[in-house]
Amino acid sequence: MPAHTDRHENAVARYFEAWNAREPEARAKAVAAAWATGGTYTDPLADVVGHDGIAAVIAAAHEQFPGFAFRLTGAVEGHHDTARFSWELVNETDGSAPVAGSDVITLADDGRISSVLGFLDRLPAGA
Repeated sequence: MPAHTDRHENAVARYFEAWNAREPEARAKAVAAAWATGGTYTDPLADVVGHDGIAAVIAAAHEQFPGFAFRLTGAVEGHHDTARFSWELVNETDGSAPVAGSDVITLADDGRISSVLGFLDRLPAGA
């Protein structure tokens, strides 16, 4: 059975802080706290390197889904420098969650994320 540690859970908490930061300055600060310099984010719709690229992907998600927030679903599972978890993008008005996925992160020595491999499990038509 996979174990999880505070290190994994703390990294995932910072990840969600970054994804839920709506203002550019707060987003930049949250991305820098969550990702190591030169960190990467890759999913079926994006493949970026560095804090600016990651912040741009997050900003685009907020533009496409205003009034939505990312939330963890289930537990964080981790071992060594790797963790996996699932999430939903939730409408803060009606609670619907049209987008869901699972991510696998690799942590740098300082506990920040060095890479994210994202998988989209549910997308609305036309997204």
